[in-house]
This record gives sequence, structure tokens and C-alpha cells, in this order.
Amino acid sequence: MNVSVVLFTSDLRLHDHPPLRAALDSAREIVPLFVLDPAVRAGQRRLAFLAESLRDLDAGLRERGGRLVLRRGDVAEEVRRVAEETGAGEVHLAADVSRYARRREERLRRTGLRAHVHDTVNTVIAPGAVLPAGSDHFAVFTPYHRRWATTPLRDPLPAPHTVRVPDGLASEPLPRTKGESEDEGGETAGRARLAAWLRDGVHTYGERRDEFAPDATSRLSPHLHLGTLSPVELVHLARTVRGPGGEAFLRQLAWRDFHRQVLAARPDAACADYRTKHDRWRTGKDAREDTEAWREGRTGYPIVDAAMRQLRHEGRLPGRGRLLAASFLTKTLYIDWRVGAAHFLELLVDGDLANNQLNWQWMAGTGTDSRPNRVLNPVTQAKRHDPDGTYVRRWVPELAHLDGPSIHEPWLLGGADGYPDRIVDLADGLARFTRARGLG
Repeated sequence: MNVSVVLFTSDLRLHDHPPLRAALDSAREIVPLFVLDPAVRAGQRRLAFLAESLRDLDAGLRERGGRLVLRRGDVAEEVRRVAEETGAGEVHLAADVSRYARRREERLRRTGLRAHVHDTVNTVIAPGAVLPAGSDHFAVFTPYHRRWATTPLRDPLPAPHTVRVPDGLASEPLPRTKGESEDEGGETAGRARLAAWLRDGVHTYGERRDEFAPDATSRLSPHLHLGTLSPVELVHLARTVRGPGGEAFLRQLAWRDFHRQVLAARPDAACADYRTKHDRWRTGKDAREDTEAWREGRTGYPIVDAAMRQLRHEGRLPGRGRLLAASFLTKTLYIDWRVGAAHFLELLVDGDLANNQLNWQWMAGTGTDSRPNRVLNPVTQAKRHDPDGTYVRRWVPELAHLDGPSIHEPWLLGGADGYPDRIVDLADGLARFTRARGLG
């Protein structure tokens, strides 16, 4: 084979890249291709992270004698055009689980090209690689994790030394950053952050992962989402870390694979209840007003408002903040989880369909949670995980004058100028949810 196409999707790296390695082994020249599909929507911060990642990928390819070819339009059609221009007979790409990705694979095969779809590029083990007896996927995380943790992994692949790209191939200009983000995109930045995390952060992750402190988590999720880091390589490295921090971090990577194997088996779970509770979610004017207050961070519950304001301003928030915000919307306000999931997916730098939708379902009680009716109390959670109010003070400056844990219950102090009253009493919200679910 003289020319092969490597279609980059959510795998914007050179290290440990099976499609790239396979194409280099089978062809004299390759076309490293990325297609900006207008059908794929993303928020400004995620687009900025993508732009940085594409520029970094292009720089890495140029260091090796190649370059990134960028096209805009329908993915299958652009791959077909590139193949026609270069005489390529095959395309290599990473497997994915979304309906969009599956349709993309089907349409690529209809172009007449040999489409080679590679597993374990964006996951540690492939969806369906481990199965429970009598089912096409694991519906409970703990038994999945046991199998995941003992499944042999392939060895990470080195980055190539040389990449040859056909001359004269047209390419769109690389996109420029369209928004500001606290997270720098690209494989170079991702590998630097990973090295720092393994050196300084992961050892205390076990006891600190639920904190709202800015340095308590790895902040590697945007890099995993766009594949500027390899999850397989990450697990190999994390397994060298001794102690509870490394184990807790590996568990989070297992959750990521768990959600993908659920979505692979149940693609409808991206938009429909995985396990329906026949909820009749609130609608109407009052529900819309409550939802808007939640989006804007003015619910009257400081920890929830702080999380929602950080999401709006930075495109990220701690894992515990995501759970609290989701619990408040679905369990306290009794608003459809799809409303919250869409808002998160629009704003998060690491907005990932499988993780986002299935984490929202987990918290709404329509997903894989074995305790579907659990409700997180925002006041109790705030006092436990932001005990001195540092996180709230940063994002809710109207309350910055309040001391210590009193910041989490400003209504007990008569409120604060400029800060809204509570839009719902927690007891009233719990009673409404209990009635709706037929629990009492």
C-alpha cells in the first residue's frame, strides 16, 4: 500500500496511537486527517481546547517530517475526497461508542475504502471485552471493576520517528483559539500535566478527591476526552503508584470505561432513561424559572451556586460539585436530568457524552446507581467538603464577609445583600421528590 489515511477523531496524540502505527506499518505515506464536522457542536472552551490540541498535533507531526491535514465538512465525504486525491485505499481510525461515531464508521465503509477500526485507543479495555454471564454489558460497576482491574493490557506504543505525507495535499488553516480556558490543550501540555500529577498530586488523591480545592484532582479529563493522553498508557503509569491515591485514581479510569460499555450496549441511554422511574418531571413557568436560577448560580444555596458559576466561567468544576449540582436539579427541584446534562455538555471543557449523560442518570436515579433515590444535602455536603468556605468565597463574593462554615447557611444570619433567597426549602423539595417517586 502506497498511501493510507489516518482519521484522527478523539485521539489527538502521537504517543500510543494504534491507528497511526498500523497505517505507518502498512503504507509508504500516510495522510493524518482531521475533519471539522459542522454537525458536531461544542462550547467555546471545548473548541479552544480542540484548537490548541490540533495545533500541537500538527507541530508534533512537522517535527517528524509530516503535517496535519485539516478539512471541513462531512467526515465520510472528506475522507473519500482525500483518498481520491492521493490514491489511498484504506483508512484507520479509533473505535468509539456514540451513535454519531457508529454512523461515521458505517458511512466510511460505504465509500469503498477498507476501514480499519482500532479498539483500546480511547478506552483501556474495549466495550464488550468483559461481559457478565447472560448479558451484553455490566449494569453494576463493582463487578465490572473487578474484571477490568485483572484484564491484561496491551503495551503502550512509542510515538513514530518519521511521518511521510503526500505532497500538494490541500488543507484548511488550523483553527485559532476562540475562548479562554484554564486548561491548556494538546499532547505536550497533557503529558506535562500528567507528569506533575504522578509526581505531586496522585498520592493524596484518595483522601482529597472530594475536596473543592483546585489542586485536589488531576484535571486530566479534558485530555482524556480529546485523546491527547492515552488511557492505556495512563493506567500503566498509575499502576506504578503505591497506596490509596493510585488505587482511587485507577477506579475513576475504570468508571470511564464502565460508562462506555453501557453506552455501547444501550445507545439510547444518551437521551432516554436507562432504568425508567416513570418520572413526571416538573415543567411550566415555575420549573423554567427554577432551572434558570440553577444555571445562573442564584438558587440561594451557596455551594450549588458556586459550582454553577465556576462551570459558567471556567468550563469545569470538581467531581463533587457536579454531583451536588445534579442532585439539586433532579432531586430537590425535580427537573429532568436531560436539561442539566445538555447544559453541562455545552459548557464543560471535558464534556464527554458517555460520562456526562450516564453520570447525570446515576444522580437522577434513572441510571446504574443501586440507590436510585439518594439525595445529596447541599448544606451537609458543603460543610464536609468545603469546611472553611474557601470555595464558596471564591465564586460567591456576595458572601465573602461571612466567617467559616456559616457561609453555607446565610439564611440563618438574615441573608446577605445582593445574594438571593433560597428558591426552595430542602424539606419541601425532598417531600415533593418522595411523593413523585411513590416513596411515601
